[in-house]
Amino acid sequence: MTSPSTSTPTGPLSVSGAPNLPAGFADTFTSRYIDTGDVRLHAVVGGEGPPLLLVHGWPETWYAWRLLMPALAREFEVIAVDQRGIGLSDMPASGYDTGTLAGDLVALMEALGHERFAVVGHDTGFAISYALCADHPDQVDRVVLAEIPGSPGAAPSPPLFLPGPINDRAWHLTFNRLQKINEQLVKGREDAFFGWEFDAAARKLPADVVDYYVRRLTNPDALRASFEFYRALDTTIAQDQQRKTRRLKMPVLAIGGAASFGGHVADAVKLVADDVEGLVIPGTGHFVAEEAPDEMLAALTAFLGPYRDERQGSDQTQGSHLQA
Repeated sequence: MTSPSTSTPTGPLSVSGAPNLPAGFADTFTSRYIDTGDVRLHAVVGGEGPPLLLVHGWPETWYAWRLLMPALAREFEVIAVDQRGIGLSDMPASGYDTGTLAGDLVALMEALGHERFAVVGHDTGFAISYALCADHPDQVDRVVLAEIPGSPGAAPSPPLFLPGPINDRAWHLTFNRLQKINEQLVKGREDAFFGWEFDAAARKLPADVVDYYVRRLTNPDALRASFEFYRALDTTIAQDQQRKTRRLKMPVLAIGGAASFGGHVADAVKLVADDVEGLVIPGTGHFVAEEAPDEMLAALTAFLGPYRDERQGSDQTQGSHLQA
């Protein structure tokens, strides 16, 4: 088992420097660097209870979960990670297929002392969390998968020519896979490119929040790394074609925004999992945790309740045995 790094993350991408956090956030949560043996990951950790891993999507960071984290921390130890290549985590040249990214998260949780945990994944975090469940099923108690219609390779691929409104939301999937030319086209135009992506919100994110996400991507290394997940899709698709032969057995909550992928999320998850509950959040687009934090929190609290109760009961039983 690896050991957590002793250095403390600072700056605007950390808890100590992030803007507009909920009141008292820094009293509960701290930024930590965790050495997984392959990469150093940044995670924001706080709360008490069974471990709950939050995996953000593109083009966001751990900050996407900030509105949910204080309430979740009353019942769980919350670990909101920056994926490899994102935020304050290392940005190596390779290792962006979902098998490797899932392995990063297993190593992260083991370094924190957690062999079994619950997971919530959004967007690219959906695909990584699906790989985590399929490749390491004994370590995931239950999982929430939000806002893509299946992980690439585990669900039918969309046609090249899509209806206009869908193409407006999906065109980046092919653009982001390109080598170098996309950085050349986006550099200096980050506001226009990433601003378009955040327009997928039905309930618009505040301008300062969008600016916070976009500013980190003006760094050339961060911009390059933001595309690497997509450049590794050939490998991920091949992995997912194998994964879908091993159906998920743990409970899954599949969440879609009504103004985005809606019920297609649950439809896709049912192709690869046996125990699926679907939820569509009305009036919400792609960024469900930020557009509809109250609805998202209610859904997570209800779905994760049995996991919380079982783990707390187990801890109390172990404690009584130790006292005896």
